[in-house]
Amino acid sequence: MVGYAFMGAAHSQAWRTVNRVYDLPARVRMAAICGRDPEKVADAADRLGWESHTTDWRELIARDDIDIVDVCTPGDSHAEITLAALAAGKHVLCEKPLANTVAEAREMTAAAATAQAAGIRSMCGFNYRRVPAVTMMQQLIAAGRLGKIRHVRAVYLQDWIVDPQFPLVWRLQKDKAGSGALGDIGAHIIDLTQFVTGQRIAGVSALTETFVKQRPLPGGSSGLAATGPADGATAATGEVTVDDAAVFVARLDGGALATYEASRFATGRKNGLRVEVNGSLGTVVFDLERLNELEFYDATLPAAEQGFTRILVTEGDHPYMSAWWPPGHIIGYEHSFTHQMRDLVEAVATGVDPAPSFADALQVQLVLDAVTRSAELGSSWTEVEPSLAAVAG
Repeated sequence: MVGYAFMGAAHSQAWRTVNRVYDLPARVRMAAICGRDPEKVADAADRLGWESHTTDWRELIARDDIDIVDVCTPGDSHAEITLAALAAGKHVLCEKPLANTVAEAREMTAAAATAQAAGIRSMCGFNYRRVPAVTMMQQLIAAGRLGKIRHVRAVYLQDWIVDPQFPLVWRLQKDKAGSGALGDIGAHIIDLTQFVTGQRIAGVSALTETFVKQRPLPGGSSGLAATGPADGATAATGEVTVDDAAVFVARLDGGALATYEASRFATGRKNGLRVEVNGSLGTVVFDLERLNELEFYDATLPAAEQGFTRILVTEGDHPYMSAWWPPGHIIGYEHSFTHQMRDLVEAVATGVDPAPSFADALQVQLVLDAVTRSAELGSSWTEVEPSLAAVAG
């Protein structure tokens, strides 16, 4: 695994757990972890359960005893590490969004297609697909329980950068992160809604905003040009080069209308992801803060029996739940990563292609690009380029 911070810790927990929960056709050995700081990566290896550590990701890729490379770094290094790993014959799990640009995502998807012909698998880490209630939501829609899909509304709201004195971390720098709230959390609801509905976003009209345009440099320096008095009386600052919030309307290729909002300035919202899908025969709602539940409205019932039903998604025959606890015993955020690793290990061991593929992730990247272009053009309607055409091109 390359990277050891937030996502590295979440992925490590999943790698430690997956074979202890699921009976899989292969066993995982946590061979090595990589990070730039020698002391911090050594501590991470010990704390997170990795056998060895290095500061050079190329060493991982060169090792014969490593089969899977898990990329948990900022977006500016996704393409370089992933392309090298695929070329070396390693299976790859890459965190979302796949890349910082469409051009990088295209190159990665093309490389994944070439590697696929040689039996090398790749997957992008959209973990919310693996929440059992979300998977069940997809199953209900695929089974026709909602009828024709007419509306999708999705929000992902956080508030961790509301304070203007919060420092200029890498997630606020376009050269490292690619985009702000749009790519960080907006990518999740783009993928999630396309996954559950089976429809792709065809076009968008968007607004983006950066509310705080200058922030203190972390530790007094980040390699960016600083502003302020030379004597240091005022803290040095740097420019925020990503969006703080993105809002857009969209049309799906099946005809549904959709609205999306992604913000890291929604005061009081810590990790508020909510998706509602309305169809001709019913409605289904998922709220991450109640991740073991779905709200389901069945309009085919007699009028006297209609109303929103709370489904507790903890039964043994619900997605992923057979390996966990008795019915009614809830699971949490971290379990979605364990489910992700389960699906990846099973796919690699049995020779099938896992989902979401790099092609799926490229399509999300194309939506992010269309949203950005629309906002730059005064919210003009902007078509999303089909991903297959993008790969072919």
